[in-house]
Amino acid sequence: MRRRDDAQRGLPRMAALKNMSSFRAGMILLLGVALVAVAAVAHTILMRHQVWTSLVALAGVGLMVFGASAMRRELAGMLGRRRGGIAMQTLGAVGIICALAYLSVLFPLRYDITSSKRFSLSEQSVRMLRAIDKPVKITFFHDPMMRETVELYELMVRENKNLSLVLHDPVLNPAQARMMNVQFAGIAILESEDRRIQINGPSETDIANGILRASQGKKQLVCFLDGHGEADAFSQESHDHMEGAAGHSHGMGAKVVLHEQHGMAKARQALESMNYSAEKISLVKTEHTLKRCALLIAAGPKVALLDNEVRAIRTFLREGGNAFFLLDPFVKSGLEPVLGEYSMVLDDDIVIDETNHFWADPSAPAVSSFNFHQITRELPLTFFPGARSISPTKDRVPGTSAIPLVNSSAQSFGETTQDRAQFNEGVDPKGPLTIMAVARRSPGAVRNAAEIMANLRGEKLTPEKVEEKLADLEKVKPSRLVVAGDSDFATNSFFHLLGNGKLFLNAVNYLAAQENLIGIEPRTFDVPRVNLTNQQMKGTFFLSLALIPALLAVIGLAVWWKQR
Repeated sequence: MRRRDDAQRGLPRMAALKNMSSFRAGMILLLGVALVAVAAVAHTILMRHQVWTSLVALAGVGLMVFGASAMRRELAGMLGRRRGGIAMQTLGAVGIICALAYLSVLFPLRYDITSSKRFSLSEQSVRMLRAIDKPVKITFFHDPMMRETVELYELMVRENKNLSLVLHDPVLNPAQARMMNVQFAGIAILESEDRRIQINGPSETDIANGILRASQGKKQLVCFLDGHGEADAFSQESHDHMEGAAGHSHGMGAKVVLHEQHGMAKARQALESMNYSAEKISLVKTEHTLKRCALLIAAGPKVALLDNEVRAIRTFLREGGNAFFLLDPFVKSGLEPVLGEYSMVLDDDIVIDETNHFWADPSAPAVSSFNFHQITRELPLTFFPGARSISPTKDRVPGTSAIPLVNSSAQSFGETTQDRAQFNEGVDPKGPLTIMAVARRSPGAVRNAAEIMANLRGEKLTPEKVEEKLADLEKVKPSRLVVAGDSDFATNSFFHLLGNGKLFLNAVNYLAAQENLIGIEPRTFDVPRVNLTNQQMKGTFFLSLALIPALLAVIGLAVWWKQR
């Protein structure tokens, strides 16, 4: 009897010891899970391999294995009692997942919740793609790492039934790659009618412009005037002039800065990506060079053009050509009479804007609101590092229309001297001043144009001469002209900043009658940043790596203790 009493008293003690052992095993298992979670979170935050995270992860895995081994009887019992239910629940979950996956393939649904619409096409691209009226077949060679580019192609194809997409992996299908002369993944072949082009860029702009090039075919030639100190369209230099020289500064405290002779390779490359070809031309040897040009750009000539050059440009415009003049302050370019024929006058000043300017340079007026026009549509802030103002002629030349596009603020003024920046009442013109303008000349409605232009030049015409000039004017074809009082905004140093590049490209597309290209430019995305103070960083670290895991461990322990 005594032995049986001792045995009966020992049973609760053994049960207590067994429970204590299970409790310790459970704690070891939870500790292992917590260490693995800490290692995973640390690796995600650091975004690189660290030895200590690997050691912590290994220690966590070891504790999990040890704890699970110690609790294998409890786990086996629990799973054994619920085996049927767990199997049914698992099968049900797998079935639901498979059904959702099948439905997602049949009815794909996308919704971009990013603030910058990073995973959607821009409105300009959508508008351009919907205007494609010729079939374009796209064959894109990709690898598994190019999923985002593949989705970009798929988004574009959905916008127009004339677009079709074929995808190949050059590793899995090398024969197809050899047939199309493709060497590696990332290359797309675009075919339309008898045209075939190849693009390598993965960006939306590269692909959209490639589709446009394939559908349009013929390239338009943009001619950059050369020989007068203009910005070199093939120069990659950002500052190839006075960088470091005394008196030259783009930084704080600068009052008046004259920017000279930057390169324009960025602008040229942007034009070439939009299906233009670019070429430098000289008008000294022959006056008929411009016949091949769809558009002439005079980007900041530093010396006056010769008479025969001006005559060639005037003839080019009279025959229907279009031109983009970027003319810097205090420079006689020789193009002033040509502008007069479009009802515009270049003021001999430099715009000083103490209210709205770029950085600390009041001679670089910044503009955020523009007159409504295709060129300024959806245009962000733009600035002009050293600009002159443009005014209308006293009498508008019949058959022409000049429209201001960009104006400085009402507090600005035009400094007429080069050695200071101080407003002189009665001498310096007050703002707002026009920095950029567009003009059109149309045939017809040119009555009295000869007399008005003669008056502008101070000439006296006989009635016979007026009739002769009038007959000559009636042969003029429609043309477009854009004039900017600055050339620096389109050079390598400033082209990529704010809206400068977009303004330049919009003006070129308008002059080349490519309005469907206006607004299409390389998209940039800012990486989202969270700026935290030191205290906030410590709090975030403690919350994510200590408090939340510990809280989950306590909850899990309480649940286990309740159900043991």
